[in-house]
Amino acid sequence: MKRLLRPALEIPRLEMPRLGLPAFRLRILVRGVFVLLAVATLALSVVLLKEEKERAWQSYQHGFERSQAEVMARLRHPSGQLALLNAHLQGQAATPLAPLLLPYSAIDFDDQNKAQQAVEMAGCSVAYPDGATACAAIGNNPYAGGFIYLVGSFYAGELVPRERGVLDLAGVHRARITLDMRGSTYRWVAPFEALPPQGSIQTRGRLTGFVDHSNGSDGSEGADLLDARARPVRDFRGWLWQNNLCRDLAGTQPGCQRRTFYSVRLPVELFREALFNHKQRVVWPPEDLGSMRLRVEMLGPGSAPALFDSNTPGAQPAASLAEVVRSLLPGEKVQIRKLGSSEQEALTLRGSAVEAGPSAPWLLRLISWLPLDGTLTHPGRRPQPKAPAGLDMLDTPVGNYAVTFTGDLRGVEQNLAVVATRMSWYLGAMLAAIGLAWLVVEVGLLRRVTALTRRAAAVSYTVQDGHVGPRLGDLEVSDLRGSDELGILAGGLADLLQRVKDDLARERLRAQQERDMWHAVGHEIMSPLQSLMVLHGGADDPGHRYVQRMQQAVHVLYGTASPAEALQAADVPQGRLDLGAFLRHVADNAHFAGIANVVYQGGAGPVIVRADEFALEDVVTHILGNADRYRPAGSPITLTLAASESTASATLHNQGSTIEEELLERIFELGVSDPGQPAPPGESEHRGQGLFVAKTYMAKMGGTVNARNTEGGVAFTLTFQRLG
Repeated sequence: MKRLLRPALEIPRLEMPRLGLPAFRLRILVRGVFVLLAVATLALSVVLLKEEKERAWQSYQHGFERSQAEVMARLRHPSGQLALLNAHLQGQAATPLAPLLLPYSAIDFDDQNKAQQAVEMAGCSVAYPDGATACAAIGNNPYAGGFIYLVGSFYAGELVPRERGVLDLAGVHRARITLDMRGSTYRWVAPFEALPPQGSIQTRGRLTGFVDHSNGSDGSEGADLLDARARPVRDFRGWLWQNNLCRDLAGTQPGCQRRTFYSVRLPVELFREALFNHKQRVVWPPEDLGSMRLRVEMLGPGSAPALFDSNTPGAQPAASLAEVVRSLLPGEKVQIRKLGSSEQEALTLRGSAVEAGPSAPWLLRLISWLPLDGTLTHPGRRPQPKAPAGLDMLDTPVGNYAVTFTGDLRGVEQNLAVVATRMSWYLGAMLAAIGLAWLVVEVGLLRRVTALTRRAAAVSYTVQDGHVGPRLGDLEVSDLRGSDELGILAGGLADLLQRVKDDLARERLRAQQERDMWHAVGHEIMSPLQSLMVLHGGADDPGHRYVQRMQQAVHVLYGTASPAEALQAADVPQGRLDLGAFLRHVADNAHFAGIANVVYQGGAGPVIVRADEFALEDVVTHILGNADRYRPAGSPITLTLAASESTASATLHNQGSTIEEELLERIFELGVSDPGQPAPPGESEHRGQGLFVAKTYMAKMGGTVNARNTEGGVAFTLTFQRLG
């Protein structure tokens, strides 16, 4: 039995409708919010990067101005001028000493404080690891005399002076100076000769210079022994000063090492000859100044090593332009050109590049592309900000210099790119968090909401009018169950759908069983009717027509699934009928059907129309029964006939309540009735079938039926095709 019923209980597949855009606005809104959040994060990062570039550029401009001021201050200082005037010595070793060109015309070498101050301000001293210093320089004014100045200090014990007339210098403190220039070597030896104390200086004296005729300065025999005919060099002037403070101990311990200052004016005959040679133009400073080499040795009594030797390795050079370069920002350039010289002779200094760290190339390109406020832009090209520049003049004793400063935005962009590269990891983390949140919402919520929406829309779609029944067979939402709010909603919907499916299956089974029962009843009724048809087979037999109508009614129950389909399929013969006689016959015999006081008001002549007597009798019976239910008790039902050349119409009018306007057309539909009227005796409710039968039969006979409200009642009009 179950196998036989299974095909009837199968439910067709569910039809999924195409949902419009509003059905997905929640999903579109959520996705749009995440996209907007990601775009806003990127836009905010770009805006902040642009603002940081603005700040960095403004800061760089201020720093450029400070750097320019600092560089000019250094160049105007004597040490800066010393470095500039001796730029040709850049990169050379500190030792052996090379004479430098001073920013002063001369040094007051006879005064310790003045000589020391001049050397310290100019920064020409070479510093040695043991704390000694030495400065070898010439003045910038050739007419101050052709001298080389040697100023410095070293540490020594108590100075032993030379007594006048002593030729052996091995037992006294002395200075030995060697000059190599223009292929020749000049040597001087200058013993210390004490003078009386002066002020706070207890130990002081002269360095009396003699020409050293020995073969070397290595301490060989005869090197420290003066010739009896030796005379001091007239223009050689030197001084020694020794303070009272010990090097390692506070106070004045006997025999301790004390700082000893020296100041020597070394005469150079070649310089003097050039100055007083009126046949040649004076060239100062000498062009070969950088190739000259000096060695200063301070010797003590005995054959011990020198107290000081200017050729000692490890010396720190004097002030140079490296100090100026350190004042420049990375990428900055300073060009120093002496007025009157060519561009090729200009000196160019560049700020040392600082390794800022790794940076992403795409970030550097993005930063370069970002415009700066106030920069000029060209169509099709990225904004090109103008690098800062400056021009200043420097006055020196040897001439005037034009100092040009040029900034570099590339360094600013590189430094900003390094910082942005480090921050880009945080931006990537934020975007990854946004993407992860979107993925969680998309997979955990939106997909389930979308699936639930589509399936719920499919249910709503299939149960609407015009669709063949509710098709819920493949709707399944149990896979969306869960412990969250959406899962609970899906679980409730799944339980509800399961009950609906069970009810639908039971209803289909009941309908099938009911149909089988009606078929069985119809089959049982058809047998006696066949016998009655044999008994009343004559066409003139009054019972023949009623037996035939009973057979048609049984065919409705037996042969089709519904009354509407049966009536639509019923065959109504097209006959000739005298409509006037038919209406008169209805009025005369209506009381036998329980409808009293039916009055016919018609003409005398026949009106032949196309109609079937049996079918028309059913039509009129249904309309009269309907009019009888709605008329006041005792009021008549009037039948009238009207005819024209092509049509004829019969009107059935009753008094009583009218029909609502919106129901005038719908009352002829199956199942539509006035809910305010009581049900017929023996029935629980109005079926709304009588007027539907009337309209169906009239249509099959080529006629029409309609209803209209009249004053105090309702009129039904039947229209037929007239045959003659």
